[in-house]
Amino acid sequence: MATSRANMKIVVVGGAGTMGSSTALHLVRSGYTPSNITVLDTYPIPSAQSAGNDLNKIMGIQIRNKADLRLSTEARDMWKSDELFKPFFHNTGRLDCEGSEKGIANLRKKHQNLVDIGIGLEETNEWLDNEDAILAKAPLLSRDQIKGWKAIFCHDGGWLAAGKAINAVGEELSKRGVKFGFGGSGSFKQPLFADDGVTTIGVETVDGTKYYADKVVLAAGAWSPTLVDLEDQCCSKAWVYAMIQLSPEEAAEYKDSPVVYNGDIGFFFEPNEDGIIKVCDEFPGFTRFTQHQPYGADQPKHISVPRSHAKHPTDTYPDASEKSIRRAIATFLPRFTEKELFNRAMCWCTDTADGALLICEHPKWKNFILATGDSGHTFKLLPNIGKYVVELIEGTLAEDLADTWKWRPGGDALKSRREAPAKDLADMTGWNHDM
Repeated sequence: MATSRANMKIVVVGGAGTMGSSTALHLVRSGYTPSNITVLDTYPIPSAQSAGNDLNKIMGIQIRNKADLRLSTEARDMWKSDELFKPFFHNTGRLDCEGSEKGIANLRKKHQNLVDIGIGLEETNEWLDNEDAILAKAPLLSRDQIKGWKAIFCHDGGWLAAGKAINAVGEELSKRGVKFGFGGSGSFKQPLFADDGVTTIGVETVDGTKYYADKVVLAAGAWSPTLVDLEDQCCSKAWVYAMIQLSPEEAAEYKDSPVVYNGDIGFFFEPNEDGIIKVCDEFPGFTRFTQHQPYGADQPKHISVPRSHAKHPTDTYPDASEKSIRRAIATFLPRFTEKELFNRAMCWCTDTADGALLICEHPKWKNFILATGDSGHTFKLLPNIGKYVVELIEGTLAEDLADTWKWRPGGDALKSRREAPAKDLADMTGWNHDM
């Protein structure tokens, strides 16, 4: 007889990040007994080493495949209407710009796809064919810097107060009675198995604590491939950002500015309530390959292992990143080129070869659920991705989603769907933190 929702015990590893906290929330919302849900993480919610624990993330509709489209439109609606999430969505609009011939061609194709989908996205995604049209949406851009640019303005887009949103989920889980384990008692060491060596019955953490459960969900983001052997399906990569401080007067000018994104340069957000602007460049990412043996691997293997900024707060980024961040500021915010940069840091995600999520039961371990492979575009799904993990747990996940997110070794996760493979930090001038 199947265990009921009320009686089923579930452990969520990496539960203080995006996919893990969403899973725990939807377990509670689906009627699972909160005291039977245990959230484990190295850090409390929002986990200091989660990519989702960030000042802000972009909100936009993904149309790369049916799963992306379905989930991102559903997430958009939840950011707008769900009482838990709507305080954290800043609907400033999103301006996707391109200046190169190739970039403009891809942008036109993207806009046409939005029109052709036939669900009304042509009404909220406006083609901007010249500099005047772009400046009408973002008047503080410099005309000199956007010559020849074309753009799509997404009225549904904007930015999400990411860390604050995950924190709100954590507060809700705590209020509802979910259990937590952090630090050594929340850091995954290995699964626990029944006598058959196949059926998962819980997890053991690095301090020896054992948690017993009917189902285990591993949602550890960029750390997932370092914890269990994913057979090279995921490659963890870092992207960089830095921040600048505006005066109250300067911040007032940029209030409600749209998110501005250019695939060759990077992106920036309006200042937050403290007048801080986060600026990111755009590139294929950095890896950090080393010999490491995740659980389930027969021997150490060559994989990209994240280096946590939470554990190494003085880490910055390579020299090339300083140049590319400065270039982004010179393009988007030229009046602030003399501003001091601070909070230089890396944000770690994990790519799959095809850019689709990895949400499935481990093929060798019964009741061990994987929920990872964010590929840099999953935070916007915080309100709803956990619903689908719950459906997988219950065996009701739609066939098309199960097929898209299945266990699928092979392919090139190092390059994934990006323009080029990631570069390794060991090869980058100015990266000395591993020495």
